[in-house]
Amino acid sequence: MKKLINLLKWSGLTILLLIAGFLLFVQFNSEKKWEAPYPEIVASKDSSIIARGKYLAYGPAHCGTCHVPVDKIAAVEQGELIPLQGGWELSIPPGTFRAKNITPDLETGIGKLSDKELARILRYSVDGHGKYLIDLMPFQELCDDDLTAIISFLRSQEPVANKIENTEYTFLGKALMSLGLIKPKGPKNTPPKSVTIDSTIEYGKYLATSVANCIGCHTERNLKTGEYIGASFAGGMLFEPNEFSEGKAFVSPNLTPDLETGIIARWDEQTFINRFKANRIHKGSPMPWGSFSRINEIEIKAIYRFLKSLDPVKNKIEKTVIQPGESIAKN
Repeated sequence: MKKLINLLKWSGLTILLLIAGFLLFVQFNSEKKWEAPYPEIVASKDSSIIARGKYLAYGPAHCGTCHVPVDKIAAVEQGELIPLQGGWELSIPPGTFRAKNITPDLETGIGKLSDKELARILRYSVDGHGKYLIDLMPFQELCDDDLTAIISFLRSQEPVANKIENTEYTFLGKALMSLGLIKPKGPKNTPPKSVTIDSTIEYGKYLATSVANCIGCHTERNLKTGEYIGASFAGGMLFEPNEFSEGKAFVSPNLTPDLETGIIARWDEQTFINRFKANRIHKGSPMPWGSFSRINEIEIKAIYRFLKSLDPVKNKIEKTVIQPGESIAKN
């Protein structure tokens, strides 16, 4: 009996030491510094370049969906060009993430950041101090010209003083960073200098994967790590109810051309265009319909043609809109 008590005592002590060691490991490693290059990007004052950046920010790249105060999101949806002063936040298991003020205000915005620092953040999710900034809008593969255009537009805005509190990581988020399960991701390939704007499959792929981030929501992901766990563009990503959705949850639909389970598989090109131009149907859905309704037809056609070129994936999504009280089973 005495041996058993001693065994239990030492086992308990060992477990406590392991827990304490892990807590210390997380404490000292969650704030690690990351290395990343500074892209050779220089903001321009050319009006056409600024106009392209403005179009991207309020259109396909939908910066205006997140980088505005929560009470201004509806106005952005209706086409108002609200200054990108930050304020939106998202709470998921790794933490509460807050969209920063990205107007050129010197104290609360991006006024003190260099062009290369901004480019580093957008392409590598690493700031000038080596801190990781979670890539909720992954622009790693954005071409140099579009990256330049967005930064040029951000510089051209009127400064707005609006201090946004820092993102706060939960212990889970800190642990995942310490273990390297959440970390900066740079481009897989060298981003192109420019892209040809046309209604082609190639340009549609660029928009869907590197600008509008269709792949990020229409692919099932692990919400703890952000890792893709489903087939690309086959849907299945669950969005829990939020303060705008009136208790509804959403599941992203399958965009592949599978005739049985793909939501747009039987749509013609004009039907696809019309849906984009129709704006929002379901209040609080995660799709930034307000921004996407402003995408020009050439780019909508390109996205449609790219999605139609995908290999069909059979992934039946029973419901994309889940009413309060209904089961949140995805398929």
